[in-house]
Amino acid sequence: MRLVAWHTPDHDVARLVAPHFAARYPEMRWSIFTPQSSVHWSDGVLTIDGGVPAPSLPARDNQESAEALWRTYYSAAFNPARVNTAKLLREMPARLWRSLPEASEIPALVAGAPAAAAEMRSRSGGTTDRASVPDTLDLAELKTAAACCRSCALFEGATQMVFGEGPTSASLMLVGEQPGDVEDRSGRPFVGPAGEVLDRALSQAGLDRTDVYLTNAVKHFGWEPRGKWRIHRTPRLAEIQACRPWLERELASVKPRVVVLLGGVAARALLGPQARVTAMRGTVLSASWAPAIVVTYHPSAVLRAGDVEAQARTFELLVSDLRTAARRVAAGDVS
Repeated sequence: MRLVAWHTPDHDVARLVAPHFAARYPEMRWSIFTPQSSVHWSDGVLTIDGGVPAPSLPARDNQESAEALWRTYYSAAFNPARVNTAKLLREMPARLWRSLPEASEIPALVAGAPAAAAEMRSRSGGTTDRASVPDTLDLAELKTAAACCRSCALFEGATQMVFGEGPTSASLMLVGEQPGDVEDRSGRPFVGPAGEVLDRALSQAGLDRTDVYLTNAVKHFGWEPRGKWRIHRTPRLAEIQACRPWLERELASVKPRVVVLLGGVAARALLGPQARVTAMRGTVLSASWAPAIVVTYHPSAVLRAGDVEAQARTFELLVSDLRTAARRVAAGDVS
């Protein structure tokens, strides 16, 4: 099956945005047609053709049902807690909506966002109220305040909150997923089995752990009982959102030049719910909270990789991405 999109941009940008879509949807076969140029992705190969006027596009079977399915997916994936109307209109002006099937859904989704976000917080048993985060950049004060955080239900089963640690002016910040069992008991990040993997990776990348600020996207250990063991549970979206204000305060306080997001949860916490490690690793990104962002595997992915060869491959990818981060730190200006 090939997915086909038609758009009429103000400028000939299809070939410029094609690499982004290739990285974002590497397993799909798709084509994007515009009047100026067209791009196609299939089996890892990107090709560029000339423009195609809309009437000459091949007929699409069941177009109405396909677009209805897409509108349903778009509505289901719409995150009411992250609505920013000004940014939406800036990045997707209303004059372009005529070629977007989901455009008919957007006004109602935006109008209903406040109520939907409130319902989502109610279901999660928590709140993302930023007023509970003190207006300070002092990490010691933030750590003390975070210990009393009750913004989601994770605190109920955790031994303690695990805040970040490291130099207050570190050039490099590493953001993981959430504390594990060992971290939960000790109150320190990355001191369990995944932390041992991370220490080896940092060493091979030429980095010293004492120079790095280490933290997690979620500050409490989420787990499920399995016999006498406490087994890690992936944080839910509401839990990630509830903890994000603390992470934002850490970023504002440390002001790192380079941030490494370790794993999917960290990537989704700061880059949005659709962020994927496999699509983003290998590319240096940027954002308002750091000039350079590197997305890579969490050290625990090495432990879960299966056989020895798979673990070695995943470890080498982790080391490679940490070396990229180290080079950007050494560059100083990371421009």
